Amino acid sequence: MAIELLKKIRLFDGLTDDELRQVRRICQEENAPKETVIFQEGSFGDKCHIVLNGEVRISKFIPGVGEEALAVLKPGDYFGEMALIDDFPRSAHAIANTDVELLTISKSEMDELLFFNKEIAYKMLWTFCRTLSARLRETNEKIAAFFAMSARF
Repeated sequence: MAIELLKKIRLFDGLTDDELRQVRRICQEENAPKETVIFQEGSFGDKCHIVLNGEVRISKFIPGVGEEALAVLKPGDYFGEMALIDDFPRSAHAIANTDVELLTISKSEMDELLFFNKEIAYKMLWTFCRTLSARLRETNEKIAAFFAMSARF
C-alpha cells in the first residue's frame, strides 16, 4: 500500500511524506468477512483500525433491546484509536457490516513510533483530540435527542 492512500486518511492529516512512510512501516493489512466481530465491548484494546474498503458498524448491545448501531464507518474512517491512548477496555463492539479490508496499527508499535518521533506524536495527538471531541459532541446530541423523545412518553 502506497503512502498516497495514507494521505487520504484523516488520522494522518498534516503528516509529511517521510512521516507517512514511517507510519506505513508499522501498519498491517487485515480482512474480515461480513458480520465478523472485529472486537467486543469490554475486551482489551491493543490496535487501532482504519477502513480501507467496506463498512464497519460500531455498536452497543443493550440488555432487553439488542444491538444499537452507533455509527457505520466507511473507507478512510478509523476506530479503536482510544486503545492507542489508554489502557481501558473497548467501549463498544466493532462488526464488519460488509466484507472489509482494514489497516491496523498496534499500540506497542505506535507507542514506539511516537516516542522516537515527537513531531508525528504532536500531529497525531491533535488529530485524536479533534476526533474524540467530535464524537463526544455527537454522543451529546444523541443523548439530548433520547431524553427529548423519552419526555414525550
